[in-house]
Amino acid sequence: MGIAKLLLLSLMSVLYCASTGKAEYLKYKDPKQPLGTRIKDLMKRMTLAEKIGQMTQVERKIATAEDMKKYFIGSLLSGGGSVPRPMATSMDWVDMINEFQKASLSTRLGIPMIYGIDAIHGNNNVYNATIFPHNIGLGATRDPDLVKRIGAATALEVRATGIQYTFAPTIAVCRDPRWGRCYESYSEDPKIVEEMTEIIPGLQGEIPANHEKGVPYVAGKDKIAACAKHFVGDGGTVKGIDENNTIISEHGLLSIHMPAYRDAIIKGVSSVMVSYSSWNGEKMHANHPLITGYLKNTLKFRGFVISDSGGIDRITTPADSNYTYSVQAAINAGIDMVMVPYMFKEFIGNLTALVSKGVIPLGRIDDAVSRILRVKFVLGLFENPMADFSFTAELGKKEHRELAREAVRKSLVLLKNGKSNGNPFLPLPKKAPKILVAGSHADNLGYQCGGWTIEWQGLGGDITVGTTILKAIKSTVDPDTLVIHSQFPSVSFVIENDFAYAIVVVGESPYAETNGDNLNLTLPAPGPSIIKNVCENVKCVVIIISGRPLVIEPYVPMIDALVAAWLPGSEGKGVSDVLFGDYGFTGKLPRTWFKSVDQLPMNVGDEHYDPLFPFGFGLTTESTTT
Repeated sequence: MGIAKLLLLSLMSVLYCASTGKAEYLKYKDPKQPLGTRIKDLMKRMTLAEKIGQMTQVERKIATAEDMKKYFIGSLLSGGGSVPRPMATSMDWVDMINEFQKASLSTRLGIPMIYGIDAIHGNNNVYNATIFPHNIGLGATRDPDLVKRIGAATALEVRATGIQYTFAPTIAVCRDPRWGRCYESYSEDPKIVEEMTEIIPGLQGEIPANHEKGVPYVAGKDKIAACAKHFVGDGGTVKGIDENNTIISEHGLLSIHMPAYRDAIIKGVSSVMVSYSSWNGEKMHANHPLITGYLKNTLKFRGFVISDSGGIDRITTPADSNYTYSVQAAINAGIDMVMVPYMFKEFIGNLTALVSKGVIPLGRIDDAVSRILRVKFVLGLFENPMADFSFTAELGKKEHRELAREAVRKSLVLLKNGKSNGNPFLPLPKKAPKILVAGSHADNLGYQCGGWTIEWQGLGGDITVGTTILKAIKSTVDPDTLVIHSQFPSVSFVIENDFAYAIVVVGESPYAETNGDNLNLTLPAPGPSIIKNVCENVKCVVIIISGRPLVIEPYVPMIDALVAAWLPGSEGKGVSDVLFGDYGFTGKLPRTWFKSVDQLPMNVGDEHYDPLFPFGFGLTTESTTT
């Protein structure tokens, strides 16, 4: 049936109902109807413009209520740092999102929009949210149940802001720590990444027995839609260069980078995001055999496939050099929703023209829209489109901070404990005359949280609500212990003060994505000089705050104890809990700690495997409390 005829029938139906005074029964609005029936009923009522609107995701900074109505926009997002106002409250978020939602509901068919955000370690764009350890730290816990509980807490904190959809989890298998997103990967080991897909039932709810394979599942208003990303092979690029080329056989791709997607789909994940990267030279955003052939047909994925931000633009080199071709290649490859996120009028115009000319078949559009509507129905958006204030108290609440603190404790990996066997340095005594806490990262909440926190790239300083490691130490030691804090202590300062021991906290400053690509992976200055000044003159424990292993071999001999703390997030007390023996160290390396970058890429199982600390390494201590 032609588009013009469909429109005429729809108009006649509306006029008939108006003349008789009867409200038309709409199957798609009836929650008692089967999911498939609701989708079909709504689809047959939609114009091409309404369908293409559903496939369009726009950055909230440029969207208006009028745009939502005029272009039938199906989805909005907040990119990193895109907030209603600085230090916005959960109520501010709810109010903003509801204004957009009202516009969507005022359209002819009243299809609610879905709002997405990168809640990748808690609702991390939002001030006062609980910031959990980044994925590399969670991989060190080896605790899928903990990750599931973090997913449930994150869902509540996302709902607190009125948002229904997160672009998480990242299930990349990082095979080279030079990659700027390595901290977003749970491990170099595909099996650990598979296990950590337990975050999905945390975010979405536990999938019921006998649920149809591949169909998304979201349990209720306290859960959110999840997104497995980035499909596929993003962690395997040459030299770890972000958005680059993953050169690997089909067997390698399927055995290393694909298994977690199978698990995510079995667990009812709502969406899958495509990677900026290429596989053997072909851009993933244009890869029909993998997106449609493997993901949709072989794995039977029934949710929607979403592009990365501006991802279709990058199909061409340089980006945007042939936008019409990019739209054609991406949609025909099987991408259903496009995170435009700014050029939405150009995207809509191009896609409309391509469909009108038959370059993109209408069947491809119908497949995309039915998948998007399926997730919206599963989410309960048609029954409960408006956010309310019932979850606002969930943001940053005590129970979630305690959970994050537990995650920090379990994520810490003890790499060295004492300069001689049988003479451990940790746990530290709480009672001492005077101790030194040194280093650039000891009292810096932003550094502790890393990238993707408040801003896309992260920030230094008191960027949100939380507890620094220094504050945690001060609250843990005996009240009579004098804690001296010096970021960059001199040798003379260390010697003259006669400290009982020192805690040195150094590492990387925050970064995200390409900005974090690093070909040398040296410990950033002034970390090395701080370690030298302190640890050559007093007994010390060094805590490394980083998104990956760094070159530390030259400093290990002078250190009494060494801890990999990764990017622990907002709850620094998880560090002091273990340092002082209230809990034991239990974390295991989620990735190989290399000696020098010349060895990279080097992963467990490689033929020439000669690490400083092997995958799975981690010393343990016992709790000193009874």
